[in-house]
Amino acid sequence: MSAALAILRFSGRVFDVFEEWWEGEEARRMVAGGLVGGFLGALVAIELSRMGWLPEPMGRAVSTNHFKAIDVAFTLFLVVELVGLVVGLATSVADTAGKQFEVFSLILLRRSFKELVEFEEEPIQWGMETGREAVQHLVVDATAALLIFVILGLFYKLQLHQPITESEGEQQFFVRQKKLVANGLLLVLSGLAAYAVLGPLVGEEGIPFFNTFYTVLIFSDILVVLMSLRHSVTYHVVFRNSGFAAATVMIRLALSGPRYLGAALGVGAALFNLGVAAAYYYVAPAAQASTQRNRERKKFEEAPTEPAEADDRSAAEDSTEAQSTPGG
Repeated sequence: MSAALAILRFSGRVFDVFEEWWEGEEARRMVAGGLVGGFLGALVAIELSRMGWLPEPMGRAVSTNHFKAIDVAFTLFLVVELVGLVVGLATSVADTAGKQFEVFSLILLRRSFKELVEFEEEPIQWGMETGREAVQHLVVDATAALLIFVILGLFYKLQLHQPITESEGEQQFFVRQKKLVANGLLLVLSGLAAYAVLGPLVGEEGIPFFNTFYTVLIFSDILVVLMSLRHSVTYHVVFRNSGFAAATVMIRLALSGPRYLGAALGVGAALFNLGVAAAYYYVAPAAQASTQRNRERKKFEEAPTEPAEADDRSAAEDSTEAQSTPGG
């Protein structure tokens, strides 16, 4: 047990150092510079590829469409958002559930911009015969992203943050457990990002980056649900956490499903997530009030009876004295 606690403490310190750096001014400047540099670098690489100046196999891996640079910039931005999602895992399970949908809505917007690549000619020209499907996909994904954006506003309004632990020590232990999971997710995210970037450059087939990471998120959500059972087995808490994990499964299916059905499933998943938050907002106070009443009743039933018996004896003695005293 002491070894497990030592691992949790070390993992917590590593996470705290990274979180402090990530939320600092230096990291924000570095991220902003990296996004701008990535976008401009992609444009330069695309132009060099168009001219045929890139060596093989890099020349085959780099697109010749300038709109691909927008996809590169959005992909880098989404990776940054995923890091923020993982960092937030240690703070709140509910906020992390909302952050997953934030990233998903941005993925939908990225897919909208990605449709520009379908237009090979620059400037863009399209009509009823050419480009119609790309425009339809763009509208569907952008509309779904907008709906999820609105639903998230309602979701955050219904948030009810209540600790599931009964002591500060238990709360600290649970947070350390979540930090350990977050560190694991950061390692997975780093490995996926490195493989996604370097794989195509050496001739390897690319991987569905976001689909893969959301698959990993499903397992991490289930792990957090199981860890929370150590601190609380109340029905409304277990249902809420399990419901958020189910919403992650829906996101994963939406990412790999048919275009129109996937967008509809994504909006449905956001509505389901909102429903879980609304149900918890309604049920949690009632469940806590019921628990409090049960505790008070149990405390009353287990209360000692000696004081009451003493009062009865005292009352009996007073009555005996009154009867033995002569009347006036």
